Amino acid sequence: MTDLYGPFLEATRNVFKLMLELNDVSDHPADSFVCDEELDVSIGFIGDLKGEVIYRLPHETSLGIVNIMSGMEFDAVDEFVTSAVSEVANIISGNVLTMLAGEDLTCDILPPVLRKPDESGEYTFHTACCVTTSIGDVCLDIRLNQAE
Repeated sequence: MTDLYGPFLEATRNVFKLMLELNDVSDHPADSFVCDEELDVSIGFIGDLKGEVIYRLPHETSLGIVNIMSGMEFDAVDEFVTSAVSEVANIISGNVLTMLAGEDLTCDILPPVLRKPDESGEYTFHTACCVTTSIGDVCLDIRLNQAE
């Protein structure tokens, strides 16, 4: 299977740089990702790849993203924050689709859904990584299979 880690990491870096002006984006293994309260946004993939990517954001990171995007201070994860973070996940996933199309993979994404990962599924490509920025971490939990 095509390397999927690279496109997700590159798309996240690009979106964070362009939308949030965060230039200090680095990655590290997800096993060090620890969070008490988090927002989990799932983006489904259909087409040549099927499955989902779950963007796991600590509340602090979610609030930081929306504070930058809106120029307003938020102190709680509410419907507005959830919607804005879901849209960022959607944009990152859309950028990944463009990169995958360059590798002859045709996929589409489904609208964002708030939910925890489905631990019962079997995936050919299952990896997770953390992206670290000055406003906090984001864990990308990638769970995809090639379509048959």
